Amino acid sequence: MAAFINLFSLLLILSLFTLITSQFHRSSTATFFPSLNFSFAATTAPNGGQWTLLQKSVGVSAMHMQLLHNNKVVIFDRTDFGPSNLTLPDGKCRYNDEVLHQDCTAHSLLYDVASNTFRPLMVQTDVWCSSGAVNSDGTLVQTGGYHDGDHKIRLFTPCLDELCDWIELQQNLTVQRWYSSDHILPDGRIIVVGGRRAFSYEFFPTVLNQKSVFYFPFLKETTDPKEENNLYPFLHLLPDGNLFVFANQRSVLLDYVNNKIVKEFPTIPGEKRTYPATGSSVLLPLRLNPAAAEVMICGGARGGAYMKAAKGIFVPASKTCGRLRVTDPDPKWVMEEMPSGRVMPDMLLLPTGAVIILNGAEKGTAGWEYAVDPSLNPVLYFPDEPDPSKRFTVLNPTPVARMYHSAATLLPDGRILVGGSNPHRWYNFTDVRYPTELSLEAFSPPYMDPVYSHLRPSILSVEGPTDNFISYGQEFSITFSLGLYQPVGEYIVTMVAPSFTTHSFAMNQRLMVLYIVSAEQLSTFAYKVTVYAPATANVAPPGYYMVFVVHQGVPSYCVWIRMK
Repeated sequence: MAAFINLFSLLLILSLFTLITSQFHRSSTATFFPSLNFSFAATTAPNGGQWTLLQKSVGVSAMHMQLLHNNKVVIFDRTDFGPSNLTLPDGKCRYNDEVLHQDCTAHSLLYDVASNTFRPLMVQTDVWCSSGAVNSDGTLVQTGGYHDGDHKIRLFTPCLDELCDWIELQQNLTVQRWYSSDHILPDGRIIVVGGRRAFSYEFFPTVLNQKSVFYFPFLKETTDPKEENNLYPFLHLLPDGNLFVFANQRSVLLDYVNNKIVKEFPTIPGEKRTYPATGSSVLLPLRLNPAAAEVMICGGARGGAYMKAAKGIFVPASKTCGRLRVTDPDPKWVMEEMPSGRVMPDMLLLPTGAVIILNGAEKGTAGWEYAVDPSLNPVLYFPDEPDPSKRFTVLNPTPVARMYHSAATLLPDGRILVGGSNPHRWYNFTDVRYPTELSLEAFSPPYMDPVYSHLRPSILSVEGPTDNFISYGQEFSITFSLGLYQPVGEYIVTMVAPSFTTHSFAMNQRLMVLYIVSAEQLSTFAYKVTVYAPATANVAPPGYYMVFVVHQGVPSYCVWIRMK
């Protein structure tokens, strides 16, 4: 009897091995032209995702967020609120505060994703409504702010110990930058665009003996004198190396090398979209044809909403999203409707290529106490779903209102880190409709439901990088495993740039679907896929990226690679 059972087990294992091999060989052909519309075909969890409270209070409201390549997140708020609820270490204090003679509290912190812990950081000048981008060596370059911080350039470089902190450069920006937007460029420089009454752009680092600031009349043309709707313009680097710039309802293609507009796009129908109307925008995933690119903008507020909110009249936010294939010869906006109106949304690209929309409010606009009816339910959007009526899926609600001055960012394991919300001039926790939020939450999209854990790949190794660098167009291989007796199904490999998120815009965010060269099965549970890195720095500017293997719509924990 025992011998029969052993023989039966052996035959079962051999049958499963054959099934795995045949499934793998069938799927390896399909992966050469992967589609993203399968991402949730089998993974729409009945619970619609899960919210987890990570920290009841980190002491600082998360107005700005940046994930770094050591899996830690820099978080910071303005410094002129008075004291925060987080004390600086070792008796450190600032003596240049605009509210306090001596401020010994932190207005920035470093959050460790793996350990769910944090430590205070010290910023010297006011970073209120500032901007940032990570440069090619992984350092956060942070620009501008308010009052004594409006010309400042600050650096935060990741370290292996607990000693790294903010460094403020002696070099300043050429003009004040408050509510500006940043983007890393193919040559590794960072462009800083706009700001309040700053109708220009400049670069960091500057080039010796070259002009330092460039007048950009488009920003003045798109300014409503009452509402200043050109603040935090949406920036997206396109595969031709030019910069898509969106402000208010208009957009242009900027050749920043020659300081000229090479194309003006149609006006987006409906509402205003940039601060304080405050919709959000993403560059949809770049596919196998890197010459094609499409921008999506969602939410916003009607004209006059800001002035009405000041009088206590809260206008319903926009329900519309517009998609513009910016690389078409004659692009036109294609409009869709979200399940509900939303102002101050955060739009993030998930490793699967889907878009998640979360945070914000259903009525009003950005500003102090200028919005009501929080948008508690995240929404998933599937760009490749052929039926427009099926592209949006409403997910489970958070118990926490994330209003003005909230932020969100993608984490290495596929969750979304969410924090902030301070729609008041001070840290108010009582006697207000929407108290200041010092908490951090994580949202786990449906693909992280335990029912799909058997589909989740585990990356074992990456072959090909030299000294941690991957060159443009280089082949590299990823070895990954799946669960016990789990045959490999359809999968893609995606590469995501971590974003600097503030005021409902994830700066520098982009996702590339990598071309699969070959695939092979190494053992019963191990597989190897070889891919091409992006061909040019126009598609993927130099720096660190998260690489995910997405199997049947379920992403792995990422590995970090560095493009150079």
